[in-house]
Amino acid sequence: MPESRVQRRRRYLVCEPRHFAVQYAINPWMDPGRPVDVGLAQAQWKALIDAYRAHGHTVETVEPVPGLPDMVFAANCAVVVDGRVFGSLFHAPERRPESLPYDTWFKAAGFDVYRPESVCEGEGDLVPAGRWVLAGTGFRTTREAHREAQEYLGAPVVGLTLVDPYFYHLDTALFVLDDDNIAYYPEAFSPGSREVLARLYPDAVLATREDAMAFGLNSVSDGRHVFISPTATHLAARLAERGYVPVPVDLSEFHKAGGGIKCCTQEIRS
Repeated sequence: MPESRVQRRRRYLVCEPRHFAVQYAINPWMDPGRPVDVGLAQAQWKALIDAYRAHGHTVETVEPVPGLPDMVFAANCAVVVDGRVFGSLFHAPERRPESLPYDTWFKAAGFDVYRPESVCEGEGDLVPAGRWVLAGTGFRTTREAHREAQEYLGAPVVGLTLVDPYFYHLDTALFVLDDDNIAYYPEAFSPGSREVLARLYPDAVLATREDAMAFGLNSVSDGRHVFISPTATHLAARLAERGYVPVPVDLSEFHKAGGGIKCCTQEIRS
C-alpha cells in the first residue's frame, strides 16, 4: 500500500496572463512566429487558480503590467524563505523590468526585499527543499547568486548544474514533493550534480524525458496533491504509486513560452 501523504496549506502569488505573448525567443520553446491564444491562456490560468483554491490554498495576485508578456511567470520574481524575500535580476534584458512590480507588491505586503547583485531568476533556479535550497545554474542564475542567496536566506544552498537547454531553469527539471523528497529528470543535470541528487534523495521519483518535455516537472506539490501537466502520464502514475494525488491542470498554452504550472506560481513561505 502507498504511504498516506499529508497536505500543508500554501500561500501562492500569481499574475494574470492579461498581456501574455511570445514576442522574443530566450529559450528553445519560444517562437515569436507561433501565435498565442490569450483567451485560452487566461482560461487555463483560471483553472489552475480554481484548483489551488479548491484544495484549500490561499492565492494572491499582482497586477500585470502592459509590455511585460512573461510577467505571468511569477515564480521567477523571487524566492521567499521564512519571510525573507530574495528578489530577481533577470538574465534577459527583456525581462528585467518585471522585478520592480513584484518588489513593490512584496514591500506593500510588509516584506523586506533583497535585490541580488548577480543574475538570479527566483524560484526558477532557487528551490527551497526542507533543510536546504537547491540552486540551479548553467543557463540563467549564476553561482555568485547562489552565494548571495545563502548569505541572505541563512539556509545551506546546494548548487546543481543544468546541461540541457530545454531545461533552462531548475524548476523545469525538478520539483519538491515534500520536505524530504523530490522528483527530477536526471539527464537534465551534469554527472556530478546527478551524483549529488542521488546522495541527497535516494528515494526520489525519477521522470522520463517524455514527462519532462511535457512540463511534468514544472509541477507544484502541497505534500499530498501534485498539480501536474495532464500529459505527464508516466510521472503521474509513479507519484500515485508513492501515495501522492495527481491533480491534472492543462497549461499547454504557456508551454509555448517555456513555462507551466510552477512557473506561474510563487510560493510565499513566511
